[in-house]
Amino acid sequence: MMNKIKVGILGATGAVGQRFVQLLDNHPYFEVTSLAASDKSSGVLYGDLMNKKGFLYGKIPEYSKNIKVEECIPNIDCRLVFSALDSNVAGQIETDFVDAGYIVSTNSKNHRMDDDVPLLIPEVNPDHLSLIKNKSGYIVANPNCSTIGMVLALAPLHKKYGLTKINVVTMQALSGAGYPGVSSMDIIDNVVPYISGEEEKMQTEPIKILGDLKNGRINYAEIDINAQCNRVHVSDGHLESISFGLKNKISIEEIKQTLSEFNPLKDMNLPSSPEQPIIIRDERPQPKKNRMEGNGMSCVVGGIREDNVLGYNLVVLSHNTIRGAAGGAILNAELLYKKGLIK
Repeated sequence: MMNKIKVGILGATGAVGQRFVQLLDNHPYFEVTSLAASDKSSGVLYGDLMNKKGFLYGKIPEYSKNIKVEECIPNIDCRLVFSALDSNVAGQIETDFVDAGYIVSTNSKNHRMDDDVPLLIPEVNPDHLSLIKNKSGYIVANPNCSTIGMVLALAPLHKKYGLTKINVVTMQALSGAGYPGVSSMDIIDNVVPYISGEEEKMQTEPIKILGDLKNGRINYAEIDINAQCNRVHVSDGHLESISFGLKNKISIEEIKQTLSEFNPLKDMNLPSSPEQPIIIRDERPQPKKNRMEGNGMSCVVGGIREDNVLGYNLVVLSHNTIRGAAGGAILNAELLYKKGLIK
């Protein structure tokens, strides 16, 4: 039996933190030894706290019940921390952990655009991990939950044919707003047509992820992106209607073939990696029907057709708290482990 890496979860009581707790149950590489949250939660057993608060994802995993919640300070007993911290506090706390020599796999936005932080989707830009080679402590960030679905779906086309422009309209689930999230009075029988900061993330993060790494720096991709983000009354699963242009005209069948054949992690056997990262459907995907494809780690693409303005249209669905948050950060850490970057 292999010696597992000790890991901690920062922000373990929030929605994404609870998803980390769920997904790391019996993980083959990682053993959760520390759960950390705000000062008001510290000193209490995680099971007692969650019994009172309510665990969002079924039964509280047995392993976590008797772990005493600690403060988010860098003296916890682990090598790697998964951060589900709110962006209001994540920046300095994550920096403190890195300065103390910890490895941080974060879902928070604060360090995503830092020059020395890989903004990672393992299937898309694993070469960006050279930014953190030979470092004892470092941060690897996963992108915004909507960015992940869009970039995973379009990256194979960019690598092969070259993206020029993207216009995306999102219909984002309630769980993306965190816990307790959007007021029921605001969202019932309604769509909230603006999510603070979301459009900027979708317009900037993809060009870093799709950029080329040269001489230790990322040269951002030259793609014009426009995003409009909406919150809708769906529990989980972000749906995105995307129009895009390519440098040269190709057929719809070429698009489908390129996306369906894209599977660069196939031979790595990473525990959280889906059998097929991009699943093609003739019909347009729907959150209720398709969000758990690939155990929530695949993106589902449908409605691929020609577009009279930019060139092509498609619809992408991805699970925002699994692939777009905790599951994505865990897959990032699995790649770090397989590449020998967690020591």
